[in-house]
Amino acid sequence: MDLPGRHRAEINDPVESLDGWDGSIAYLDRDGVLNIGREDYVKNVDELVLLEGAGDAVAALRKAGYRIVVVTNQSPVNRGMFSHDDLADINQAVIDGLLQENSDAHIDLVLYSPYAPWDNSPVRKPGPGMLQVARQLLSGMPLEVTRNSDLLTERFDEGRSFMAGDRDADMGAAYQHGVRGFRVNANVGITGIIDRLLDDEDDGDALEI
Repeated sequence: MDLPGRHRAEINDPVESLDGWDGSIAYLDRDGVLNIGREDYVKNVDELVLLEGAGDAVAALRKAGYRIVVVTNQSPVNRGMFSHDDLADINQAVIDGLLQENSDAHIDLVLYSPYAPWDNSPVRKPGPGMLQVARQLLSGMPLEVTRNSDLLTERFDEGRSFMAGDRDADMGAAYQHGVRGFRVNANVGITGIIDRLLDDEDDGDALEI
């Protein structure tokens, strides 16, 4: 069974519980949502530039009761362009930068897929696998990955969950996992849709800016 990588943890390590959580998860792509993406990939910390306001947006989602999960395709790892450790440094810089902007911008979980498109892995977006794993980890359940969420042995109440990303793959993962998909402008990121997310949480349509 393919499994995603997890930021500086084993995939089965427990995730801190949150009292009063209603099951809502904000699944966020990384590049183009929290930081500026690059056509040749963000390969090291020096190339990382956070999008303005991303920390405040994450903090607002946390305040609204969402748990925050970053789910990012990172095929350059398996293609030898940079290592798992290099990626960990980049992801940590994202986490630290968000908290530097707003101390309430806590990320609950960072998952990444090192698989290339031709691997046809269910844990590479547009497959739903990373979202499935995040849901199960946050719910304290054994891990199970399928190519279709309807085939999971156990389904979970996704509450107001959504996926935000700048690519078709992100919208495909949202659809296959059964949550709302919101497409963001990669030059603006999550900040560009935060008001819509908080003011119109019952809208199930995908948003494209």
